[in-house]
Amino acid sequence: MSKVAFRKRALSSFFWLYLFKKLPLAFLAGVKVNKLDDVQCDTLIRFRWINQNPFKSIYFAAMHMAAELSTGLLLIQHMNRDTRFSMLLVETSARFEKKAVGRVLFNCPKAQEVEKHIASVMNNSEGYTIVLPVTATNSKGENVAYFNYTWSCKKRSA
Repeated sequence: MSKVAFRKRALSSFFWLYLFKKLPLAFLAGVKVNKLDDVQCDTLIRFRWINQNPFKSIYFAAMHMAAELSTGLLLIQHMNRDTRFSMLLVETSARFEKKAVGRVLFNCPKAQEVEKHIASVMNNSEGYTIVLPVTATNSKGENVAYFNYTWSCKKRSA
């Protein structure tokens, strides 16, 4: 599947089927894909009963799922018959600044770096890592949390 076709599917109203099948906890928590293009990937989650913590905000694990998805989709969109690679999340870090209530948007603006990274992976048999940052903002535009995800990618043999 091409990048364009993958993006079209990820942004369609039926992407919940993919989440339901492959990432059921993200589906239950209400994670949605908001934007996926050549610049960035945005996911969002709304505060709901199913993803709350005892302090009446979004549970940190639900926030991690939305943030991780924004980085993972940037990588997954490059997978096709010609670019077969494995990917593994090897490290995460997070810093929480405010209570996450209402609608929270997770933005990873590193699509161009991911494209260069995948080109390096495909031109070599060694594994490479890439660190992808994510910023979470609430509906007021205030930063709620910061995440870093380190992905290891390695070319698969044909």
